[in-house]
Amino acid sequence: MNRQPARAAIISIPSRTLQTIDPLKDSRWESFLDRHPRSSVFHTKSWLQALQRTYGYEPIAFTTSPLGAELDNAVVFCVVKSWLVNPRLVSLPFSDHADPLVDDPADLSNLLLCLKKGRADHKWASIELRPMNAGMLFTDWADYRDEQNYALHLLDLSPNLDVLFHALQKDSIQRKVIRAKREGVTCEEGRSEAHVREFYRLTILTRRRQGLPPPPLRWYRNIMDCLGENSAIRLACKNDQPIAAILTLSYKQTLTYKYGCSDARYHRLGGMPFLLWKAIEQAKLAGDTQFDLGRSDLSNPGLITFKSRFGTVQSKLTYKVFPGHRDDRGVYSRRLKAAKRVFAILPDRMLVLAGRLLYPHIG
Repeated sequence: MNRQPARAAIISIPSRTLQTIDPLKDSRWESFLDRHPRSSVFHTKSWLQALQRTYGYEPIAFTTSPLGAELDNAVVFCVVKSWLVNPRLVSLPFSDHADPLVDDPADLSNLLLCLKKGRADHKWASIELRPMNAGMLFTDWADYRDEQNYALHLLDLSPNLDVLFHALQKDSIQRKVIRAKREGVTCEEGRSEAHVREFYRLTILTRRRQGLPPPPLRWYRNIMDCLGENSAIRLACKNDQPIAAILTLSYKQTLTYKYGCSDARYHRLGGMPFLLWKAIEQAKLAGDTQFDLGRSDLSNPGLITFKSRFGTVQSKLTYKVFPGHRDDRGVYSRRLKAAKRVFAILPDRMLVLAGRLLYPHIG
């Protein structure tokens, strides 16, 4: 039996009528994503379900498509709210990017106007969008400020494997991949509870080095459960001991590197370069055409350099927020540094508890 589209709320604004739908319930959503060239794994029902299960975020999409007709445009958000923060619209939480799937600049401009009106009516405190390239959308982002800037790293997988390997930086990537193989490092792929737990153990080690709490364990479990075969954990093992791990997502012909973690005692063995190269090899075999290595904070030049050494093309990723809080960034930076000093000395149990308590409020 075909499911009927979710009941929509109708919002009237100049020249257009926007409707809200629930992408988890609207039967048109997945076929719309299949057709749209800018859809990504972060738009899918599976990703939205993982967010909802873990953090309780309610997904909502805005569209000008009439009820009963195929969707031809939409922008999806999650309503991020808790006892600590006022409701915010974020497109999308814990997602590196999420393009507005709107091709007509007039439709997007109307949507932005609608969202601003919703804030004026106290429906939400702020609106955040994470377009891959805001300039390509040909819209007026008036009153939407550039809140955060990142580097985005994409690798074209169309060349053959020999060409891709020789594009790797020779000293820091090629030689480490070769060394890992020589040292007997192996790659184990899976989605089992054992894989998730080993990934989480390495995540705690990594986040401690970074002075940050890890996301809740259930977040990784829900990713594996909701995305199924479109998600994978790869463990680099030395003598059956996991020394590094990555979590990747697949959608259409793009493989996305979402998370990575490692045990610093084994960095000399090249576990992370080895895993990323194995992911490239497997993506080629699967017929993928792009490897999305995700975002890097501009304050982390080491990570930017590391990803660039895989032959990636780097572009600027700018998050748009209304209203902006540009004047508060200095205060935020000082508070984050102070928090990192505290997190760095917490025992593992308290660090994990901090992540479980804090992440639902972050989005």
